Amino acid sequence: MFYHVKELQFNARVSKPDPGFATLLLEQFGGANGELAAALRYFGQAFGARTPFPDKYDLLMDIATEEFSHLEIVGATIQMLLQGVNGDLKKAADESEIMQLLNGKKAKEEFIHQAIVAPQFLTSSGGTPAYTNSQGVPWTAAYINGDCNGDLTTDLRSNIAAESRAKITYEYLLQFTDDPYVKETLNFLMTREVAHYQMFEAALETIQPNFPPAVLQSDPRYSNLYFNMSNGSAVRGPWNQGESSQLGETWQYIDDPVQYVLETNGLLTKEPEGTARTLEGIQTLDTELSIERSEEINTAVPLGPQVWSQSAVDQQTNTTGNGKGTKRKKSS
Repeated sequence: MFYHVKELQFNARVSKPDPGFATLLLEQFGGANGELAAALRYFGQAFGARTPFPDKYDLLMDIATEEFSHLEIVGATIQMLLQGVNGDLKKAADESEIMQLLNGKKAKEEFIHQAIVAPQFLTSSGGTPAYTNSQGVPWTAAYINGDCNGDLTTDLRSNIAAESRAKITYEYLLQFTDDPYVKETLNFLMTREVAHYQMFEAALETIQPNFPPAVLQSDPRYSNLYFNMSNGSAVRGPWNQGESSQLGETWQYIDDPVQYVLETNGLLTKEPEGTARTLEGIQTLDTELSIERSEEINTAVPLGPQVWSQSAVDQQTNTTGNGKGTKRKKSS
């Protein structure tokens, strides 16, 4: 159940109109990395997490709800940046006052140029935020449909990346406004992306094992191979020498991939090397983790009639009305 509080989470302000920056800010209203995308991404993920991971369901719903509040902040800021434009454009019978004040063709063209990237401000919405990005492209669920995979460890990693993209978008936007009030708002929104990043990271760590994502393990014959696919000097680093970050395997640097593939019959005769993992061992882990995850979900969702808001059902079952309120029944 959502309950709207009229006050914004952060008291957004602007010092002057700026239709040009309002256009840029649409990127965080209806863009791929904006607040609407974030809110619906986490909202969708929460449903699959509710029964196997009820604590993560709570986390995802809380952050999704906060993202809706950030959408409201962005929309309010856009609306304030368009002050003088919104209402004036409604004067359909006469030329609007704002155009009369812009004395001469050059001034009018300059004003239109400031907002022309998102022409819906002047031709469609009449000065209210639209669900588009800064170029006027309508918001689409294609932005987020790939982020609800049904495996929470995968979804949380996607969320960490999404918060990173949103953070840097706000960082870019800060360079295009000199309004100190707008900068305050953008700094708040950018900082919340950093906070959410850490929340998702912490939630991921509470699910063990969480690597590799999902259930099936990786094949030890191929999990630590690095193929040198470039000509010239070899570049070495922790991604192709030493131990791998998650599995602790020794990276095997394949300097001549073509020759290596030929010698191993297209990798079919390759044996595990630089790792303690075995094919038999991963098969055992696959079976054990499959059973564990399946039981985890089946236990949380037993077969039979289902009800979503169990707390409301419990309250109705365990309370009786007495004309003055409710009172819990005594146990026998």
